[in-house]
Amino acid sequence: MTLYAFSTENWKRPKIEVDFLMRLPEEFLSSFLPELIEENVRVEMMGYVDDLPAHTIQAIQKAKEATKHNDGLVLNFALNYGSRAEIVDAVKNLAALVQAGELEPSEISEDMITSRLMTSGLPEPDLLIRTSGEVRLSNFMLWQLAYTEFWFTDTLWPDFGEDCLLEAFEIYQKRNRRYGGLKGEEAN
Repeated sequence: MTLYAFSTENWKRPKIEVDFLMRLPEEFLSSFLPELIEENVRVEMMGYVDDLPAHTIQAIQKAKEATKHNDGLVLNFALNYGSRAEIVDAVKNLAALVQAGELEPSEISEDMITSRLMTSGLPEPDLLIRTSGEVRLSNFMLWQLAYTEFWFTDTLWPDFGEDCLLEAFEIYQKRNRRYGGLKGEEAN
């Protein structure tokens, strides 16, 4: 499960709001880390770390270290994350290999790009839940969401609780996931 906690574009928000958002990982993890450990949840993070405040990085690193051996649900925080920048970085990486003569352009594949994204090693999302009445992706996992089911709700994030989550899961379970195939076909 990936939570889009802070986008690369969110730096444009008022400083007081940015400062508040940068404190949320500390507050959340200081409250819920024991439960995450008990429930076998592994904490991860994707995004551009260099611009994050030290206290935010330290909170995430502490949680990652404390949960690194957990093999249940992965709780991935997207902090200072932007999908376009992520894709550009993956393409630059491949271009450098081509320039160095280590790769032919014709050899570039979807798998090569996927392996260079911040979500490398994680499965592609099955369900995207978008809160707050917004009906857009907001530069979130543009590559990874190709075959993801979307569910939109007017419920604001702070009010999004178990009932909303169960509603999203119920609707998702009724969908026919075709992955480009015909209705009822199994994905290859």
